Amino acid sequence: MLLMVLALAVAACGGQQQKADAEEVVADNTLTEAEIEEGWMLLFDGENPGNWRGYNKDYFPNGWVIEEGMIRCIGSGRGEAGGLEGGDIIYDEKFSDFELSLEWKISPGGNSGIFYLAQESPDMTIWQTAPEMQVLDNTTHPDGRDGLHSAGALYDLIGVDQDKVKPVGEWNQVRILIYRGQVEHWLNGEMVVKYHLWTPEWYEMVANSKFPSYNPDWAEVAQEGYIGLQDHGDDVWYKNIKLRKL
Repeated sequence: MLLMVLALAVAACGGQQQKADAEEVVADNTLTEAEIEEGWMLLFDGENPGNWRGYNKDYFPNGWVIEEGMIRCIGSGRGEAGGLEGGDIIYDEKFSDFELSLEWKISPGGNSGIFYLAQESPDMTIWQTAPEMQVLDNTTHPDGRDGLHSAGALYDLIGVDQDKVKPVGEWNQVRILIYRGQVEHWLNGEMVVKYHLWTPEWYEMVANSKFPSYNPDWAEVAQEGYIGLQDHGDDVWYKNIKLRKL
């Protein structure tokens, strides 16, 4: 009887330990052993800009800061016009097929975006070269009235319901997956956008958007490009930025 009680006690302790291990909180801006084995790489260590630099710049602009384990864009209050020392930033390595994971939170009325397959051109802004996953406060910013511009959307092309995003000040988890032209946007554990580059449907969709008037070749998205974060003149924070090549 005593042996049975001891066995049950040991089993209970083991179960509690397994539960505790499962609930173990992973530190921000780090990789787990499983992620390392799966080939994930950190794009931000929480302490330094690392390989992040300004678009068409060779330095990390003053309009962005590293604070409390986050990359923060300092709001200028000028909206899309941005600040004098800000501008969009990119990670200084090109990627083709990959899975990107990160978290973001936005200020009240704030606007930002995540670019992928972006190209640098001295004559163009980053959004004139690359698709964008929208980052937005849907409840206050005017763009939130239109699903084509709401958080998680493929900006101006494929809309997302407004209720997929968390309230202002809370962290939203993002995954962007690109494989041989197939692209998926995931927001808070749900796939909200799926499309395929370079197909007839893609070209038709782009033709009906604003992009051809700014760049006639916009639909010819490159197979390899930069990851970018947008300075839209509002406070926005990013962390846990990681990527694995596919």
